[in-house]
Amino acid sequence: MLYDPIMVQPMRDEVTEIGFTELTTPEAVDEALGNLQGTALVFVNSVCGCAAAGARPSLRLALEGAEKKPEHLYAVFAGQDREATNRARSYFTGYSPSSPCVALLKDGEVVHMIERHHIEGNMPEMIANSLKFAFQENC
Repeated sequence: MLYDPIMVQPMRDEVTEIGFTELTTPEAVDEALGNLQGTALVFVNSVCGCAAAGARPSLRLALEGAEKKPEHLYAVFAGQDREATNRARSYFTGYSPSSPCVALLKDGEVVHMIERHHIEGNMPEMIANSLKFAFQENC
């Protein structure tokens, strides 16, 4: 573990409070995503400022009152659960490792990806709108 578990707990709580299930081992990631049928939103959480200012708030905004939502919400924590994060990233074919990032998978394939460079400097509302559009199109 790279970060003190006590320090990152509030960052974990921020996503579990809105319905995300944390995947902390490679086995848990494979169980959740290995034979995925339907949709899953996978959030690669991190301690960085863009996760706090943009990514985590955008998840809440995107899910609150959304007409359509992913069937499953999962999170892994970069810098904390390294093996689980690496395994989750292995499902994001064609994308470089990025944290934070948000991937919408449908039947195991990435159909929408928001990478760190899409999060940095953008308002949570803008990121949330991108997610809501992806939900409408794919969920």
